[in-house]
Amino acid sequence: MLDLGTSFLASVERDPDALAIVDGEMRLTYRQWYDKVSALAAALDETGLKRGDHVLTAMQNRWENATLHWACQFLGLVITPLNWRAKADEIDFGIEDAGTKAVFYDASTEEAVHLSRLAQHLPQFSAEALADIMNGRAPDAAPVADAVDWSLMLYTSGTTSKPKGVPRRHLAERAGAVAHVAQNLYRHGERTLGVMPLYHTMGVRSLIASSLIGGTFVCLPRFDAAKALDLIEQEKITNLYLVPTLYHDLLHHEAFSPERVASVSKLGYAGASMTDGLLKRLEQTFRPELFVNHYGSSEIYTFTIEQTAAAKPGSAGRAGINQTIRVVKLGSRDPDGRAAVGEEGEIIALMKSDEAFEGYWNRPDANAKALHGGWYFTGDTGFFDSDGDLFVTGRADDMIITGGENVSPVEVESCLSLHDGVAEVAVVGLPDERWGKIVVAFIKRRGDVTAEDLDRHCRDSGLANFRRPRRFVFVDEIPKSPVGKLLRRLLVAGDYSEERIPENQ
Repeated sequence: MLDLGTSFLASVERDPDALAIVDGEMRLTYRQWYDKVSALAAALDETGLKRGDHVLTAMQNRWENATLHWACQFLGLVITPLNWRAKADEIDFGIEDAGTKAVFYDASTEEAVHLSRLAQHLPQFSAEALADIMNGRAPDAAPVADAVDWSLMLYTSGTTSKPKGVPRRHLAERAGAVAHVAQNLYRHGERTLGVMPLYHTMGVRSLIASSLIGGTFVCLPRFDAAKALDLIEQEKITNLYLVPTLYHDLLHHEAFSPERVASVSKLGYAGASMTDGLLKRLEQTFRPELFVNHYGSSEIYTFTIEQTAAAKPGSAGRAGINQTIRVVKLGSRDPDGRAAVGEEGEIIALMKSDEAFEGYWNRPDANAKALHGGWYFTGDTGFFDSDGDLFVTGRADDMIITGGENVSPVEVESCLSLHDGVAEVAVVGLPDERWGKIVVAFIKRRGDVTAEDLDRHCRDSGLANFRRPRRFVFVDEIPKSPVGKLLRRLLVAGDYSEERIPENQ
């Protein structure tokens, strides 16, 4: 397997004059981009950073950030990206946990970096400083890293505990990108909207995959539906790889029209489940050649792939080209303790995958919980249907047990999403003296829909009685993480007015 520096060089030699990256007025071919990468790599090398050192980044999706990623691959530096919304204490945590040797930031994180206690003792580089460095010239950079060197360390979201570092080698990163190209049927020269953040596995994979096909990575520093529509139209974007929330925001923006996105022929999504209602609307609006549901994680990029997502709503498909997937009985730590067809259990993935990580950074406790017998226990629940397709029903921690019955929030959300009066929906379990927990639906309305209307829809749709929400809470917004993941814990902790459905209905 090639290291990523050599992989980038192969792209430069294959397509030197192809447009590689766009960021506002900045437009670089692969040969021009390589010149920038070389100048930055030479400057970083002169600072004393050495192969294997971690460097912390906290920047939006700008060309300086993307170029830094490639320069580090040539030098064997380990990119350790944080959310550009990170606070000073989060930057301190990343510096201490990773043993960071330098910090890179832009205007969005300048204040947090300056308030960081530990960052003051490290070399710091702003995006403007990087741009100045790259205006210079240097000999063509030569890769010093090997395929087995660390390339990247992502941090998990840390919604229930401190973030966990996920170190990944060059070979795993490139394998994930090759699989991404194959599983999304990317052609030579595809144009990708580079909006999924480069601190997230989806963003990094888009960046590397684009280089493999001589494609164009069109930077959108942070998501804005109006700007995204402008870029799709102006740059003739051919594929979109987004979380469901961003698709929702595109479709519902006042400036959206099918004509503006006519260049897009392939849709892909990951990061969260997509409701049946949104699937249907995207299929009808885009009429894509390919509509991919990609199920994976930071730890192992691909679990499963469904290439006809709208044809079988809810299906995550079958194992990716580098993977083997099983569903084991809930609570089991035996990889051979498989659940029956149709039986809900925990989804596990083989650690031998070319795309897999090898364990968490300095977290033996997390390894002991997640790694068993050569398999990664994902913490996700799901089942295989009779066709052999995987359905992901949620997180084990999200499962609602009401009156002794297990209810998957995803199933209820998909049902409610098909009602025309529902713009967005999230389902959680809230404590109840009689039932233990009851199913509660939080609804962002479209129009004047009532709780009675939605309950009637659930009954008419054939949703089992014990799965029907007993309360409907109408909210202005559904809380989500910066990359669009639903934050159910914030709904559980909130105080809302509600409409209760009588329990005898």
